[in-house]
Amino acid sequence: MNNKMQNFNYHTHTKRCRHAELDLSDEDYVLEFLKKGFQVIAFTDHCPEKEVIDIRDNMRMVYSEKDEYLNSIKFLKNKYKNRISIKSGFEIEYLPGQEKNLLELRKDVDLMILGQHFVYDENKDLKIFRHQEFTNNDLFLYASYIEEALKLGIVDIIAHPDIYMLSRDKFDDVCLEVAKRIGSAAEKYDIPLEINLCEIAIYLSRDDPSRIGGWKVSGFSYPNRDFWQVISNYNVKVLYGIDAHYKSQIELYEESISFANKLIGKDVIDKLNFCDFNFNAINKKDNKSYKMRNNLL
Repeated sequence: MNNKMQNFNYHTHTKRCRHAELDLSDEDYVLEFLKKGFQVIAFTDHCPEKEVIDIRDNMRMVYSEKDEYLNSIKFLKNKYKNRISIKSGFEIEYLPGQEKNLLELRKDVDLMILGQHFVYDENKDLKIFRHQEFTNNDLFLYASYIEEALKLGIVDIIAHPDIYMLSRDKFDDVCLEVAKRIGSAAEKYDIPLEINLCEIAIYLSRDDPSRIGGWKVSGFSYPNRDFWQVISNYNVKVLYGIDAHYKSQIELYEESISFANKLIGKDVIDKLNFCDFNFNAINKKDNKSYKMRNNLL
């Protein structure tokens, strides 16, 4: 492995979310990461909801699976403790009124990442990226949810912060304002932003769609060059996230980073503050970070 390749990943799912590879066990993920020389990983599957709000049946574990999920990670932590550091976590969405439940989940795990896939509409129904059209006000609401989650100290990483570009054909003034608000909040609370590799791995598997569940993409909403160009103006830590749902995403790790760097552009990549830190740095026990420039451009 290239010694400048990021050797940690804090965005890994499991079959419990019901849209990941069903034949892949938690231990299988660990073994795949070991093959790639990773030193630290976190399982951050889509969180269970104590009060069910997201009623889709293929998006997250149910609450009764929470303890089994955490016990599985605990077992793997101990089994592989001399080979790789394994952390427990959840990927969560912030929603007003759910603060108590989210903070309760936070106590159960090592870290939580914010993957804000939806907001409330005016009727307090979910408005979901990919599924519905988002207004300008919806995008500002998306930014405000991120700001509030950071203010409350609920999350440690913001996953795919540019996912809101799914709702836009071009990077307009509203998109610019949202990017600035995210960059400002991440800088204020010292929370890393993730360059998400999921869409890229799907694209790279297009000639063999069975590698990633038969999914195909025709273009890229994220990573978004314009978004990351805005972020490069802030003192914000950045890291790559595999967002692993399938073994092939781990197998395609190097190619995915290379593609992401080309998509964003060397001029922007070189300005971003890539971090190479251990888990303590995420919890701010050790706040040191340094630039890690990837040579796979």
